[in-house]
This record gives sequence, structure tokens and C-alpha cells, in this order.
Amino acid sequence: MAHESESRDRRMVVLGLLGTSLDMGKGHKRWERWRPTVSLCQHEDFLVDRLDLLCGKRWSKLADVVTEDIKSVSPETEVILHQVDFRDPWDFQEVYATLHDFVAAYPFDTDNEDYLLHITTGTHVAQICEFLLAEARYFPGKLIQTGPPRAKADGAGVLQVIDLDLSKYDRLASRFEREHEDAIASLKDGIETRNKAFNRLIEEIEHVAARTTDPILVTGPTGAGKSRLARRIFELRKHRRLVEGELVEVNCATLRGDGAMSTLFGHKKGAFTGATSDRQGLLRSANQGMLFLDEIGELGLDEQAMLLRAVEEKRFLPLGSDKESSSEFQLLAGTNRDLLTQVEKGEFREDLLARINLWTFQLPSLRDRPEDIEPNIDYELDAHAKQRGQLVRFSREARSRYVTFATSSDAYWSGNFRDLSASITRMATLAPGGRINDDVVKLEIDRLGVAWRTRAQGSHFSLLEEVLSPEKLETIDLFDRPQLELVITVCRESRSLSEAGRKLFAASRMRRKSTNDSDRVRKYLARFGLDWDALCRMDGG
Repeated sequence: MAHESESRDRRMVVLGLLGTSLDMGKGHKRWERWRPTVSLCQHEDFLVDRLDLLCGKRWSKLADVVTEDIKSVSPETEVILHQVDFRDPWDFQEVYATLHDFVAAYPFDTDNEDYLLHITTGTHVAQICEFLLAEARYFPGKLIQTGPPRAKADGAGVLQVIDLDLSKYDRLASRFEREHEDAIASLKDGIETRNKAFNRLIEEIEHVAARTTDPILVTGPTGAGKSRLARRIFELRKHRRLVEGELVEVNCATLRGDGAMSTLFGHKKGAFTGATSDRQGLLRSANQGMLFLDEIGELGLDEQAMLLRAVEEKRFLPLGSDKESSSEFQLLAGTNRDLLTQVEKGEFREDLLARINLWTFQLPSLRDRPEDIEPNIDYELDAHAKQRGQLVRFSREARSRYVTFATSSDAYWSGNFRDLSASITRMATLAPGGRINDDVVKLEIDRLGVAWRTRAQGSHFSLLEEVLSPEKLETIDLFDRPQLELVITVCRESRSLSEAGRKLFAASRMRRKSTNDSDRVRKYLARFGLDWDALCRMDGG
């Protein structure tokens, strides 16, 4: 016997469709036929307390016969008939909608009753719909399948209960777990990590990417791996058959004016000077595929408006055309900007942000994952070996010196993984005899320091314009501006307010008996209407 009621304190309830062919039978000869609905109630060790039988109006006489036969073999079973009519029992949409509405209105009492859904009768379409309703938990029970007796001596035939909780099946569960782990490993390809928070983030991204085709927004500083992650998300969806077409990538920071509209949405010949032929645009190229818009915050407001309609309606108007185009694409977007701040400034459409940030994932900077620097050093060395065909390794002293520097507060890693990859490549290229020694590391540390200082100085020109309003900036003397720029730069390069204070007051703090450097920085910023948290948000950190 495949099933017994778990407890007779609970009632066993079966729902099923009347079998208009299998349940048919006339006269005494009907008892010589195996009839699935009747057979449900003919098993001595399986008691059905209530049978809810769904049937169309035209089959009411057959339903009455089946009901009487069940009463004769199982007086304890209460049979309740429900009139459910399908105009076309092979129309998937109609059958599913009808069964869904029935189940949604059914008064389930899961505290006192166990439920089984009989899937032996009905068309194949109906059986598929019943399976989907149970799998999605609209029907709060298991499936039951009946079969004819293998021999006359087997009596009522066989019963088989099907539990759709796949986690209970060891081989299936282990297979799904392996697929889950493989998907996570794929998403992290090229991003070695020991950071627990980052591992949790990747696991959440895998869960979302494998189960939905909704837009995904990936934020984080330049070089944190947004483009690489976007390609891995595409490959995961491609493997799961959630996307058919190809991945189309574009950096929105490179798009300007008519060129932006044309690149994204296409144009007709003669739409503007230089438009010598028709162009379909990247949205059309991404039809049935995925479109990755990196640095989406750089798009102009006109392009944002067109993109919003394309995301919502899958339709858009190419430049210079009076005929709409369509594209069924999935959207991935990346940005190193704070789009909420851009919305407040009127530089990004609030309705577009609302549409694309259903799933938003913030990639941390390399400085926020110091424990990941060492494994990524090994990853980059292995990548160098594969690319150049040359194995390069550190000496023990050189490795210790480089790791100590790389994980210290002196290492800004403003370019994140791009900086680290370039750094390892330079040292591997200069390593004498394939061995990175102390001299090579010292030279690289000096080189990184100069590069980071130059990069920071180059950003000073617009730094105050970025964090202060024009009215506020006019009130600050030219004499004070360089110092304020330096303080802001150090704050953004520091992990905490205390660390910023230690850097800014490193000399004077040695002469004081007690120090509160973070308070000094906080008060200094307050003079200009600034605070630590606001500066970090503006920087995307």
C-alpha cells in the first residue's frame, strides 16, 4: 500500500475530475472494468472521508452513477459534486484559469484535513494544470495517482502518492544543491572571496537571476566587477534557458547626443547628418536576449524616457522613424553613481529608477574586503601564467611586504580589481627569473602611491562642486578650499571617521595626552554643512 492516513484524527479529502471515459460503465458489467474514481474508495487500508468530484453539467448522470457506486463500496465516504465546465478541455488557458478559480475559492481546512489531488482522470492538459496548482501550493496537498490492477487478484488496483517537495528526495536534492553551488561558483568566476558578506550577496544574486527575468541593477565603485558579474548572470540564465538571444553590452558614458539615441534605439536613413543608412540599434540587437547598460546614470533624460517605455512596453521609436520597433529583452544595469541623489538633482528619472531597482545589489569595493586581497593575488598570478605561459611567484619576504601594504589603510585601491590586476601584471612582468622579489614590490608600492595621489589630485577640480551647492561654494574663501578638498579626499579614502582623523592629525596627535580625532573631523566638516555619512554616500561607497 502506497499511502495511509497519518492520523485518523484528521480527515482524508480527495479532489478530482470525473473521468468521462475511464469512469464510464453500464449495468453489472461496469464492475468488471477498472474505474479510477471508484477505485479510490475500494482500498481496505485507504479511507477517503470526503471526495470532491468535479464534473461538467452534461455528465451529471454519469456522476450520479459513480456516486452511488462509491456509496456501495465505501459508505463512510461523503461524495460532493461540483459543476465545473470547460468549453474546450484542451485549451490550457481556460482549463488552468477554471481550476485555479475553483481551488482559490475552496474552503481548505489544513488544521483538520489532509488533501490529495487525483490526477489520473481528465485530459492531459487538465493533469498538467493540476500538477502546476499543487507545485505552486495553490493546492495545499499532495498528488495521488491510481492505476488498474496488474491481475484480477489485485482487486482495486494501485495507488501512488506523489510528494512535490523535491528536497525530500535525496538524489534530487543533492543534484539541485550541486547546481546551486555550480551557479554560485560561476557568478564568482574571477572574483576569489573569503568575505562572508560578499558570499551571501552572490548567493542572493544567484537565487534571483535563476528564478526571474526582472531587471537587475548592480551598483558599486569602478572596477568592483559589475561588467564581469553581468556576463555571469547572462550565462547562468542562458544555462537555465531563461534567455534565448545574446548579451549586448554598452557603456552609457560613451553615448552622447544623437549618437546615444541612435546607438540604443536605432535610426532611419537621413535622421541626422551622417545617418547614411538605417541602423537597428542595440535594443533590437538584444531581442530575445539581454541588454547590459553599464553606467546607466550617464544617460540623458531623453534617452531615459525612451528606455522606460521600452522596458515597460517593449516598444520604442527609432530616431527619424514614424514606425515603432519592438524588442523582447531582459535588462541588466550597472552604475557607480548614487541614483537617488541624481533623482533629487533632477538628473535621473524617478519612474525609471523605480522600474529598474526591483532587484538592486551593491558590490563592495576591494578596500571593504581586505581578506579577499590575498586569494585574488594568487588568482591574478594564475591568470598571468595562463595568458603568458610563464609561471611567476613571490619570494616569501616580498609576498609578506606586498600583502601587508595591500591590506593596510595606505592602499586606496581606487580602481578596485582593475588596480590589483594591473599591479600583479606589472610585478610579474618585471620579476627576474619568474620570482617577484622585495625590490620589485618596493617599486610597485611607490608606483601605486604616485598613481593614487595623481588620480586624487585630478579629481580636486570638481570635488567641491560635487559636494556643495553653488551658493555654499561662493561663501568659502579660496584660501580654505584646498584644505577642504584634502579633508574630503582623505575621508572618502578612509574606512571610518576615526581612520580619517588619524591620517589628518597624525603629527599633532602625538603631542596630545588624549585624542578625539574623529570629533575634530566631524566638527571641521560641520563648518561647511557636511557630514561623514553624506560624503560616503556621494562617493558610492
